[in-house]
Amino acid sequence: MFFLLQAEQVLTKSSDIASRFINSALAYAPKIIGAILFYIIGSWIIGRLGALLRKTLQARKFDPSLQSFLVSFFKIICLVLLIITIFGILGVDTSSFAALIVGAGVAIGSALNGTLGNFAGGVMMLIFKPFKIGDIIEAQGMTGTVIDQGIFNTTLLSPDNKTLILPNGPLSTGVITNFNTHGNLRVDLTMAVSLDVPIEKARAVAIEAMSKHPKVLKDPKPEVSVLKVGDGMTSLAIRPYTTQADYWDVYFGVQELVKNAFDANGITGPIPTRILIQK
Repeated sequence: MFFLLQAEQVLTKSSDIASRFINSALAYAPKIIGAILFYIIGSWIIGRLGALLRKTLQARKFDPSLQSFLVSFFKIICLVLLIITIFGILGVDTSSFAALIVGAGVAIGSALNGTLGNFAGGVMMLIFKPFKIGDIIEAQGMTGTVIDQGIFNTTLLSPDNKTLILPNGPLSTGVITNFNTHGNLRVDLTMAVSLDVPIEKARAVAIEAMSKHPKVLKDPKPEVSVLKVGDGMTSLAIRPYTTQADYWDVYFGVQELVKNAFDANGITGPIPTRILIQK
């Protein structure tokens, strides 16, 4: 008799549990179905928006690496917001999720302060494009040809074949001199002659010498200007124009040609003098 009572109680409890489960399932079924449908539709919309964003970036000729990053970042943010919204549909308090996300963002931002600065600088430069790969630039006290432009760093190749890696944070906020903006480059050289040398003679000889270099452009024409007269010499600005690819050939070649032309025409350089005062 005792065992029959125990079995009856177990059956009663099981029936109550099953009834409660069924009632809960029926109560939450609309929310669960709604959450699933909301996730499917939301994911589809996020995918469509991501594709639209990629087409827009491609139409505006953004850097491919920046395109991939921005599209991925956009999708991740939208997906997080979608999941938080789904938890809200299911009746879960989402304020704790928001606080958790904010706290994680602050912690990551503090830990990666310098890295995030470089990242932000890289994104801004990829958007506004102050230079492109192949340009010769001067920035952060360094001069070289841009061989790689990443999210965090920009890599230059110096004239002496050294690889220079510049962080994008300071690079984006500093002064950048781009030698390729106008399609040709002016090579700025400084050479000095003695004070007794006629300026017109030195100018004519220098221009004739520069015109003999095969990689110096005829248009714009080479220029020679007086920078300074004093300290026992006349300082001349020797300025030929050339293309980007021939910049360094002209930089070194013109100096040699002008020096040889000065020597052949009796144009002497400044002679250092020293005044000794005898007491």
